[in-house]
Amino acid sequence: MRRHTITPRRDWQARVEAEGLVWHTTGDQAYWNEAAYYSVPLAEVDHIAAVAEDWHQMMIAAADHVIRHNLFARFGIPDWCVPLIIAAWEREPPALNYGRFDLGLDRDGQPRLFEYNCDTPTALLEAAVVQWHWKEDVFPPSDQFNRIHEALIERWQAIAPLLASPLVHFAHVADQAGEDTVTTGYMMDCARAAGLQAEPLLMRDIGWKAGPAGGWFDTVPRPIHTLYKLYPWEWLVAEAFGRHIAEDPRGTCWIEPIWKMLWSNKAILPVLWQLYPDHPNLLPAWFDPPPAGIDHVIKPMQGREGGNITMIRNGAVVARSEGRYTGPVIYQTLCAMADHDGRYPVPGAWMFDGTCEGMGIREGGLITTNRDTFVPHVID
Repeated sequence: MRRHTITPRRDWQARVEAEGLVWHTTGDQAYWNEAAYYSVPLAEVDHIAAVAEDWHQMMIAAADHVIRHNLFARFGIPDWCVPLIIAAWEREPPALNYGRFDLGLDRDGQPRLFEYNCDTPTALLEAAVVQWHWKEDVFPPSDQFNRIHEALIERWQAIAPLLASPLVHFAHVADQAGEDTVTTGYMMDCARAAGLQAEPLLMRDIGWKAGPAGGWFDTVPRPIHTLYKLYPWEWLVAEAFGRHIAEDPRGTCWIEPIWKMLWSNKAILPVLWQLYPDHPNLLPAWFDPPPAGIDHVIKPMQGREGGNITMIRNGAVVARSEGRYTGPVIYQTLCAMADHDGRYPVPGAWMFDGTCEGMGIREGGLITTNRDTFVPHVID
């Protein structure tokens, strides 16, 4: 993988805004950065994809292990959620089963797993659409590792016959930056392309009615048979109205299902290491502090977007990120990554039902946060 500088398209802001990326700049800092790009050899792309698909199988085994050994308390999961998680895992309700493995490439070029964003994965529109159009404008003869858009539509097509109704509600929060709104709108477009009906809904406007004829309703009110939510499960179950999920007489189909609380929680990382010690594509991880002398990072189990991470090297703090996340943490060995012009790229491998279908690259400092940039790529 090599980083190159390049002149941005003259009207790049208008182009990416037309594609929905309205959050391309924060203050004077560009989030979408097309003043650079990465060229990735095909062999390296193939290797990342193969490793990601191996991680998917390992994740299945790890979730089975958590359920069999009743390790839910380690994940900070409320007791009342446990039967719902087990039932959903065993029943396999309709799901997109998509997510983004964030990884680092060590100095030997081996992918190392950082975490799995598979409940409400972001950086979706820029990976699926915006970087593809950039490639078509700037490097039309080149290829890009990117079937994300097609894979999303195919997943909606696959689950459509399993849904109770062709009407799917899409819920998000009213965010000022517009990322959640536009990302949800993009997901609605994919569902419509798959032949479904899509109805937007704010999380705060979801209604509940108790009783045998009750359940979840929109503002009309119409019953919500299927709900795509760009809202984390751990937030939902911590709220008072979230407990109604266990009382739902209709059995609303939640996308993604509640068992994603296992994979999206960073507590899965020590479980993976216990099951696959010395695996070349995992980083050693623990629930307790590692032995002295091991460079490591401290991550909140339910953290997001690089928040509240502390990096320890030679016994001293070398980097720390701010955030809103508290609670239990895990410890993960520091990945010795090669820098590219002083920046550290973090590829995100996009998974759809066990298949790796594309990649997006974020880059920044030692800790990648939501303030760091997305840089497009081409296959070399």
